[in-house]
Amino acid sequence: MKLGIIGLGLMGGSFALACKNSYNFSEIVGIDHNKKHCEDALKLNLVDRIIEFNEIIECDVIVLSIPICAIISVLNDLANLPLKKEVTIIDFGSTKQEIIEKCPIKIRKNLVASHPMAGTEYSGPEAALPNLYENKVMVVCDIQNSGKKQVDLAIDIYESLKMNIRIMDSKEHDRHAAFISHMPHIVSYSLANSVLKQEDNEHIVALAAGGFRSMARLAKSNPAMWRDIFESNEKNLIDSIEAFRRELKIAKKLIQKQRYDKLYKWMAKGNKLHEILK
Repeated sequence: MKLGIIGLGLMGGSFALACKNSYNFSEIVGIDHNKKHCEDALKLNLVDRIIEFNEIIECDVIVLSIPICAIISVLNDLANLPLKKEVTIIDFGSTKQEIIEKCPIKIRKNLVASHPMAGTEYSGPEAALPNLYENKVMVVCDIQNSGKKQVDLAIDIYESLKMNIRIMDSKEHDRHAAFISHMPHIVSYSLANSVLKQEDNEHIVALAAGGFRSMARLAKSNPAMWRDIFESNEKNLIDSIEAFRRELKIAKKLIQKQRYDKLYKWMAKGNKLHEILK
């Protein structure tokens, strides 16, 4: 069985490495529009070969690890190729509803819409990690419209990588993702931009300790990729920003009124999140 990965950055490269170690593919091939990514992927032994797009028809499993708008475009291109009838197509888009709705009917049963809840702030093949997916959650959406064979194969691959599988409705997924994944990135970019506007480089370097660096870490993420995600999940993201804004407003009001007893209780409520995340 042959695996083809379109997009050889952090996620695609890490998936290739993990599958080399944990799943019995006869060959892993790759495609990337970035020539250097292709060169690096070969040099790092992430894939066995780089292929042209029309050669993807050789593959039994195709993984789309590219931005959301590119996933939608490539799905349309795949629908026009003579793919294997039972091919399993997996997408790693960070939002699911738009991708599923725009997937051509011809290949809808072949698509297993998935979102790995994993990643780092780094990008490119050199950022690939063999254990990136281990013990992480893989959300699989709207499986009722996917072929049973395709879903079973995708889950078998994920479980071989020691991932935890969650089945979810795509609309539900996108709302949860807005609060738990997408909004934190907006907050991190906002923090970075507000500090850059108020502080000079010397003071940032001198005073930035662990807490600030942790909060600002996500602002290192690829803006092109995240712009795509934000656009695809616009309404849910706006709702999450509004919810965050309300909490900031509460904190600001308590400080202005010097109600530090209530501010303490407000902060203590936030501590409960870490009890959930243990």
